Amino acid sequence: MLFALGLGDDVVGVTHECDHPEGAQELPHLTRSLIPEGLSASEIDAAVRERTTKGEAIYELDAELLRELAPELIVTQELCEVCAVSVDDVRAVAKDLPTEPELISLDPTTLGEVLADVPRLATAARASEAGEALIEESAARIDAVSAAVEDAQRPRVAALEWLDPVFIGGHWVPQLIDLAGGEDPLGLTGEKSRTASWDEVAAAQPEVVVAMPCGYGTQRSAQEAGEYGESIAALGAERVYAVDASGFFSRPGPRLIDGLELLAHLLHPDRVPAPPPGRMIQVA
Repeated sequence: MLFALGLGDDVVGVTHECDHPEGAQELPHLTRSLIPEGLSASEIDAAVRERTTKGEAIYELDAELLRELAPELIVTQELCEVCAVSVDDVRAVAKDLPTEPELISLDPTTLGEVLADVPRLATAARASEAGEALIEESAARIDAVSAAVEDAQRPRVAALEWLDPVFIGGHWVPQLIDLAGGEDPLGLTGEKSRTASWDEVAAAQPEVVVAMPCGYGTQRSAQEAGEYGESIAALGAERVYAVDASGFFSRPGPRLIDGLELLAHLLHPDRVPAPPPGRMIQVA
């Protein structure tokens, strides 16, 4: 969001997960994951549950590096404890910094709340005009999708945010499906993603399945969908896609609009142009 506001040159540090745009990857990393690499979907879920049950952190903040960088504005989130360093840890370090930085926590649960955070952040970063421009552009793109799919038949969609155990896409995902001209019989806009059984997903009779494992790119999503191919096939969907969840669905930022356009194409390829290559793979 900061880069989309034209503030990339002012960003002095990021998390270890910040990989867009390319320049973000070159900045100092202030966090690291405490979950071992190379685990399967079920092992990652088990490790996260074990640490959260014990009240242990999933991520570690490099407090010393944060002090060295001496930011004037810190942007964090407490929407999902599985997705970011504890906001309490950030506050504890920030209050002792000599720069007395402003701390903003962005915690949207719907697309509207994501967009509402743009002017809020832009004002704090003294880039109000850029915020207004980004909002106008985003609104125009949303309106274009809505117009393109108006009166189209709405296929039933199952958005799978994790595959072992199964998680149904929550927060803004059901809303994106609705705006893209689909029907989500499993998720609720603004609510957290939730676990479900394969039987429950099958009972919803999805016509389209979208595998969007949280934090995974297109190839990893396709790999996960392949590993659970039998379970997905048993859902009886006409089409199955794997998408770049990390880029366009997992994170509450401007690229959710790209995700909306991608979904609209998947559901209504005759009405909405195809996205740039690499954002999706049809796996069945």
